[in-house]
Amino acid sequence: MFEQKDVAEYYDTTQVHYENWWGLRKNLSLHYGIWDDTTKNFDESLRNTNKTLLEAAKISESDRVLDAGCGVGGAAFFVNETTNAKVVGISLSTKQLSVANEQVEKRGLKGEVEFHCMDFTNTDFESESFDVVWACESVCHAADKADFIKEAYRLLKKGGRLVMSDFFIVDENQVDKNRWIDKWKATWAVPDFVTANLFQAKLKEEGFNTVDVLDYTNSIKKSAKRLYNAAMMGSVFSRTYNFFHPKVSRFARDHYKCGIYQYKALKENLWNYNVIIAHK
Repeated sequence: MFEQKDVAEYYDTTQVHYENWWGLRKNLSLHYGIWDDTTKNFDESLRNTNKTLLEAAKISESDRVLDAGCGVGGAAFFVNETTNAKVVGISLSTKQLSVANEQVEKRGLKGEVEFHCMDFTNTDFESESFDVVWACESVCHAADKADFIKEAYRLLKKGGRLVMSDFFIVDENQVDKNRWIDKWKATWAVPDFVTANLFQAKLKEEGFNTVDVLDYTNSIKKSAKRLYNAAMMGSVFSRTYNFFHPKVSRFARDHYKCGIYQYKALKENLWNYNVIIAHK
């Protein structure tokens, strides 16, 4: 079972891979891109993901937004620059936060966007201090998804919104003869994937009064294929590097494999990509 320190280690030791293969320094995005008929390129698909969540949550200038699992800050900057809402980002990775804070200085956004090293299942923020909790492909790293849901509910003001996108297995009892999901989890520091139905039920149990689950699986297939292609191209380099550097960190050693496993699992319809909006 992966813990907080493992997730932090994963992102600290694999950030260079995202920089080399996912354009992280350019787009400040680690997430999948959402494609539609008008999407011209990968960079635009990444922006589409942020745009999709922003519109789903109906974020406005008066909102205070918590980006729970903020990565290097791309979504936080997007929200602020699009709506003028104040955004607080939190991550377990000090390496990610270093990049994010560099961008705050570079963009002159001190006081508008801020970042902290914090666990999104147990924050230091006061209750009912945010209008929106935003979580893009981060909740999968929570060992107990209910802990995240409980904390999000505590942090939201009455009428506040939780908006998130993430990976959900299709069925709790599904047959995965090649163990693609387990292999994917092991190389991506994910303790467990759950079904969208289970997650929705836990949201309602906690007290969220309306919960909408939207299926964007078809819209991210190009991104999943891109990750697969990047993994295949990087596999030779990775294996060579590992041979000459036997002490390479555990996640960096096998990181390229996650791109293969996620795509194999997707091809077998073992997981979906869902956007969830919940209201307090």
